[in-house]
Amino acid sequence: MIQFNFFYFFHLRSMLPWYYTIDMDENTIFGQGNGQSQENQATTIIDQPSSIFPQSSVQNASQVSSDGLPPPPLEPPTENNQENQGRPISLVKTILKIFLGLIVVGVLFFLFYVFVLPRFINNKNEKVTITYWSLWEDQKVIQPVISDFQKQNPNITVNFVKQDNKKYRERLDTRIRNGTGPDIFRFHNTWYPMLSSFLAPLPSDVITAKDFKSSFYTVSQKDLIKNGAIYGIPLEIDTLALYINTDIFQAAGASPPVTWEEFINDARIITVKDEKGKIKTAGVAMGAYSNVVHAPDIISLLFAQNGVNPNNISANSQKAAETLDFYTAFAQGDGNVWDKTQDSSTLAFSRGNLGMYFGYSWDYFAIKAMNPNLRFKIVAVPQLPDQNKNIASYWVEGVSAKSKYQKETMLFLKFLTSKESAEKIYTEISKTREYGEPYARIDLANSLRDNSNIYPFILQARSATSSFFVDATNDDGINSKCNTYLENAVGSILDNGSSETAVQTLSKGISQVLGEYGQ
Repeated sequence: MIQFNFFYFFHLRSMLPWYYTIDMDENTIFGQGNGQSQENQATTIIDQPSSIFPQSSVQNASQVSSDGLPPPPLEPPTENNQENQGRPISLVKTILKIFLGLIVVGVLFFLFYVFVLPRFINNKNEKVTITYWSLWEDQKVIQPVISDFQKQNPNITVNFVKQDNKKYRERLDTRIRNGTGPDIFRFHNTWYPMLSSFLAPLPSDVITAKDFKSSFYTVSQKDLIKNGAIYGIPLEIDTLALYINTDIFQAAGASPPVTWEEFINDARIITVKDEKGKIKTAGVAMGAYSNVVHAPDIISLLFAQNGVNPNNISANSQKAAETLDFYTAFAQGDGNVWDKTQDSSTLAFSRGNLGMYFGYSWDYFAIKAMNPNLRFKIVAVPQLPDQNKNIASYWVEGVSAKSKYQKETMLFLKFLTSKESAEKIYTEISKTREYGEPYARIDLANSLRDNSNIYPFILQARSATSSFFVDATNDDGINSKCNTYLENAVGSILDNGSSETAVQTLSKGISQVLGEYGQ
């Protein structure tokens, strides 16, 4: 609480230039101080003329005395009359100046007290409610963290709202624009171009750039630090990994692949076809698009490993064409290991009809829900020789630039994304399923080293990058539009079109989409 210094207020008067202009002799104001009568004064003046009076006045006085008559009263000099008459007027002006000055100071004090001082006073008794939009977790998972925060900040209430992921980005956009949006909300790591005007930069008392770089992975730094400002903090990290059907691999005598060459051999070995060449057990879900879950993520992975910038495909169009040829080959010709007739890759894997499946950490629970008895393991994705590049897709917490309670919301974000809160959220999630979300914080990674189902995703985060070609964001924006052009490119090649032509069309389409969002 800032205390106002009233001594400062009274001291203000000394700063006004007219305050010390009063220079008055109390004898002048309140009358003569010698106590002599007017008659005695006149006699004295006649007997002892003074040079301060005009000479004519002295002569007239002498003439009257010679007639023997009493001397007439002397008229004060004209100059002295004007001086005496001006003194009361000067006093009134001075009093008016003081009075008006006090009024001005009073008005300034009132304006300061009403409009300026409240901005510097932290009124801890003011009750504030902030709204938090989340997507995946139920309230019971986040509530312990919210309760701890509210205990420390009894004037702040957090209203948790779990949103439906369908049309979420559009709903978020609309609500923020019309002033009814949340104060803090979740968004995908690739959405900054679409939400940049709505995201508030985080102040240094929430997190500094130095702390962010030491606490979170490089991919998050690239995604969330723009022009030196931080626009969000992730609660989790996720990367694309490879799911292996243990029974299928054991039956074929295959081992989980480390390189792409091993991957191709394994895919062919474990693929089973009937006498007509129809696939009964697919080696890997790759090559097609519509029935391959995370198809854009897989292609993003291949682009990253082959040195193709997905934001500037034309800069390396030849490698882009080679990458798409490599991808589509898994669903073409007699040696195909997948095709467009197969079930959705998640369903095929859960049914035991697919040997390898590319997925994120949350796919584990979808597969287990479909087939609790399925035996599988999770390993790192294949790499080119002497290389280690991966793809990340994750969600972030950000603060609305239009929030009326920026300070309180920032305070909650700092608490929510702390190390202690991350551990508590993970623990709460683990109460309802096998494990929580992979930690976004580097300093918590080793705590999950013994969990073989989650550690592969975390291990890949150090070498991960991100791409606008990403599945399952339901954004109906930059991701969906980029994915549409990518799907058309894959479809064109599967229909025996030229990969070079497909890349040219893809490059033009992506440039148009990115330009729409200022990229």
